[in-house]
Amino acid sequence: MREKTKTPRAALLRPAVFLDRDGTVIEDRGVLGEPSDVAFYPDAVDALRRLQERFLLFLVTNQPGVARGVITSSDVDRVNARVLSHLVEHGITVIAVYVCPHERSDGCRCIKPNPYFLHKAAEEYGVDLQHSFTIGDHPHDVEFARAVGARGVYVRTGHGSKHLPDVPPGEIVVSGIGEAMDWILRNMEDLG
Repeated sequence: MREKTKTPRAALLRPAVFLDRDGTVIEDRGVLGEPSDVAFYPDAVDALRRLQERFLLFLVTNQPGVARGVITSSDVDRVNARVLSHLVEHGITVIAVYVCPHERSDGCRCIKPNPYFLHKAAEEYGVDLQHSFTIGDHPHDVEFARAVGARGVYVRTGHGSKHLPDVPPGEIVVSGIGEAMDWILRNMEDLG
């Protein structure tokens, strides 16, 4: 009797791009509770369409306005639904949206830069974290990647220019999501 050859788990893993929402994919307009206030960066749709050819896409967003009582979890869900529906209309699939509704002082395990959602995606969707990327406008988005051996790409949109002095030396800094996509697609093989 012949044994089936098992495919190594590592061969089944897929790389992903974990995207911050506000200030990266859509404009950061403060605490966002109304879907009608969603405004995409002009190059976001094209960048995500091109990235999804090679990567699974995830949104990971810290929403401390929920903990502060400024917005509700339902508000966040409605805004996320608007973001996702717009992307679907343009042929883009986001595999999952992860939301941390806590303030940093709450000490939760899901707030970026804690890698909780990265590990969750790896477990639930077979993500190869070593060959994955994060894109965001806060130094925590870069630290988020570093925590699991992924690569962070820092964008100067949103709060990016404001926090630029806090980005550790040697990190990839680009103008926005379009340039982040270009850098990832140019460098992905070199980082493997």
